[in-house]
Amino acid sequence: MKHITAIALFAIASFAMADKSFAQDHAVRATIPFDFTVGTKLLPSGTYTIKSESPQVIMIENHDKPTAVLSLVLPDSKKSRNGGKLVFNKYGDQYFLSEILCDSAEMNMAIPPSKLEKRTQLQNARLNTSTQTFVAAR
Repeated sequence: MKHITAIALFAIASFAMADKSFAQDHAVRATIPFDFTVGTKLLPSGTYTIKSESPQVIMIENHDKPTAVLSLVLPDSKKSRNGGKLVFNKYGDQYFLSEILCDSAEMNMAIPPSKLEKRTQLQNARLNTSTQTFVAAR
């Protein structure tokens, strides 16, 4: 009887470990050297992990400071060559996360522009100061 209990506990532990390793495989990690905005939340520079919570929701979590945010996402048909990358739209001195492209983590997603980003984009349109910035991710 003890032998069967031990085997059952081992099997449960194996499934739990497999589930954790599966979840880690579907995450993107990147060090972002500047403050940036997701939705309406300004996030500080630092090392972040981005995980898929559902097909339409991601969690962006800072390792250095206790900061996290959930965001809606849309599937992105773009593919990332040579590893993963995060794409930021830059307007003046403000950065907005717009895409997560990482084939190895099965995360090719676009973040719809927030009202704040649209307003910032309009304000900077006259100055023609918008650009895209890329940050390597793994």
